[in-house]
Amino acid sequence: MKPSIVWFRDDLRVRDNPALRAAVDDGAAVALFVLDEESPGIRPHGGAARWWLHHSLVALRKDLDALGIPLLLRRGPASDVVRKTTTAAGAGALYWNRRYGEVERNIDAGIKGWAAEAGLHVESFQGSLLHEPWKVATKTGGQYKVFTPFWKAVSSMEFREPLAAPAKGHGFSGELPACEDLDSWQLLPTRPDWSGGLAERWTPGSAAGHQRLKDFVAKGLHEYSDGRNRPDEDGSSSLSPYLRWGELSPFEVWHALGTRRSESASIFASELGWREFCWHQYFHNPNLATANLRTEFDRFPWAWPGASGGGKDGKHPGHESAAEELRAWQKGKTGFPMVDAGQRQLWHTGWMHNRVRMVAASFLVKNLGIHWQVGEQWFWDTLVDADPASNPANWQWVAGSGADASPFFRIFNPEAQRTRFDPQGKYIARWIPEFGTPGYPAEIVDLKTTRQEALEAYKELKEVH
Repeated sequence: MKPSIVWFRDDLRVRDNPALRAAVDDGAAVALFVLDEESPGIRPHGGAARWWLHHSLVALRKDLDALGIPLLLRRGPASDVVRKTTTAAGAGALYWNRRYGEVERNIDAGIKGWAAEAGLHVESFQGSLLHEPWKVATKTGGQYKVFTPFWKAVSSMEFREPLAAPAKGHGFSGELPACEDLDSWQLLPTRPDWSGGLAERWTPGSAAGHQRLKDFVAKGLHEYSDGRNRPDEDGSSSLSPYLRWGELSPFEVWHALGTRRSESASIFASELGWREFCWHQYFHNPNLATANLRTEFDRFPWAWPGASGGGKDGKHPGHESAAEELRAWQKGKTGFPMVDAGQRQLWHTGWMHNRVRMVAASFLVKNLGIHWQVGEQWFWDTLVDADPASNPANWQWVAGSGADASPFFRIFNPEAQRTRFDPQGKYIARWIPEFGTPGYPAEIVDLKTTRQEALEAYKELKEVH
């Protein structure tokens, strides 16, 4: 019997995996994962994401071993690696769950065309989004650019039930090409190993994701409407990295809510919808991480630390060096505790509370006047849940340059946010033990002055536009 290869990507799970089920139904499944950081246009993973990926692949191999399915690891340009591996294995079929970035779709289309010409059965499936972007459109056939009508349309649709894990005993047991050693990929940090806090906070893998989902629905969902805004409490679902790596599918999360119709359940469901909205934006705007969706913001005088020419001289009028301010922001030494606590939480755990993400992003873009792409890249490097859709879409939301964006004049005051959402100071105390002592740095900018500068720059932009 010829093996059937299932090509894993951002769907590192055995439950609710349509591509895996298809390969198993053929009777001789082989799993393949390709670390592609070389294909033109592919964005290499950040450091925190690489740490998660390593441990997630370890967990996936364990789950596949329990089903008797071998896992092949390969590194290189996916277009070449998948063809060579499929040929060397003598496979008769190739399956995968779809990706939605333009570069990835083009790679997949090329492989699908080659496989069909080579006489292989090749098929792709919907496994990562509740509905395909090309099937969700406005009444005029266009892209939704506002979340509320988008989610109203999508949430009214039917979502398929999650698939169970396949039965054991349907993996390929014949000879296969050699598997690369995961450790040789050097995904884990060394010299120094800064991942201790990540290991303390997270357990990658589908089993841990399902346990977190179960615990959240049982204990945290009923208070989510208020708890989600409190960084001093465990009110977040903490499911984002499991969704990002496909250790949970959105169908599993959606159906775990069951028939709950509370305010908290509806708000949580809409957060799942926001993830969907970000991916639909990315599908229609492949340059989401590098181009303002609202092109009038191309003329906004943001600073680009370290850049030169074209007005991007690393300075922002009325501010100190943008490069120095950026370093203070990254290290959690701005003198504004809500911002600093978030950045320290991020560096230690690879994750930042969503409320604090908005505060920290607003401070960088509007009080420091630094381009949102600089912040987006920092989050890409340091978040375990950074994905190519949600990360840039949320930064554009804060900057005011994206679809359904927060108005530019909405500038989060980090002190007001601290008073409101960390009233006892527990979050600040957790991450800034020196707060209130001479060892804590002075505020690097004046909030009132920098807020006014940002508003005046936006006013000029509107007048020119």
